[in-house]
Amino acid sequence: MVFKRLLGMGGIPLEIDTVVQSEPALPGGILSGELILRAPDRRIEVKSIWLRLVTDAPVAHKGDGDGHSGDTFDYPTVSGHFTLEKGEEKRLPIRHRLKWETPLTEVKGQKLGVHLGIHTEVEAEGVKDQTDDDPVHIGALPLHEAVLDAFAAEGYALRTSRLHTGSIPRTEYHVYRTQGFLLVDERSPGDRPKELELHFHMNAVGAEIFLREAALREQSWQHKPPARRFTAAHHEVGRVDFGEAVRRWIGEVGQVEGSHPSDHRDA
Repeated sequence: MVFKRLLGMGGIPLEIDTVVQSEPALPGGILSGELILRAPDRRIEVKSIWLRLVTDAPVAHKGDGDGHSGDTFDYPTVSGHFTLEKGEEKRLPIRHRLKWETPLTEVKGQKLGVHLGIHTEVEAEGVKDQTDDDPVHIGALPLHEAVLDAFAAEGYALRTSRLHTGSIPRTEYHVYRTQGFLLVDERSPGDRPKELELHFHMNAVGAEIFLREAALREQSWQHKPPARRFTAAHHEVGRVDFGEAVRRWIGEVGQVEGSHPSDHRDA
């Protein structure tokens, strides 16, 4: 355990350690861990605790109403108001249902270059501070993997990923972030796009899948190339030939010009 020592008025110390599960959690699943607090020198009244899940998405302005940089996308909860006696250690469980749109940090062990973390903020007897960033690992759902595997079978390898602040137009969203996956054609040159950008907009039923020629560095959805929109369900994994669907999707990319990306639906 690595405790951070927070000092309040008069040098009153409070030690805190946030422990998050080491194995990847899944979107729509449970993120678990525990918060450990110690009062090494004297009795301390803890007034409130906040947990914030944060991303490394670029931020154009401050937001969220909390005075931070606007990178917060979710708020796990823990018990808040209690007293620690001198020398006492208290452990508070963390058990939080993640949103379906929670960004991925890895796929089958492949790191995506995306960082998620948890910040712990405590207010107690003159102490108002936050811990350092504790990394959170989010893995892919079977639907993510099935679709990405189908692209890989067609020669498009997953290279990296990037988060952007914002939402996909005309979608119901709960996380104000979009995650683009860069797929690179590793086969011989041909008449298909060399690089593709893939977005999963996940929910409890499945995903809206958006595919376009890659513009991963472009921040604004509206300024990216037009995208085709398709759908896939969680229960289709293992039952549907995603390879056939992906071949069709690749063939349609580049055919859409000058129209709204979410106007185009899989037939």
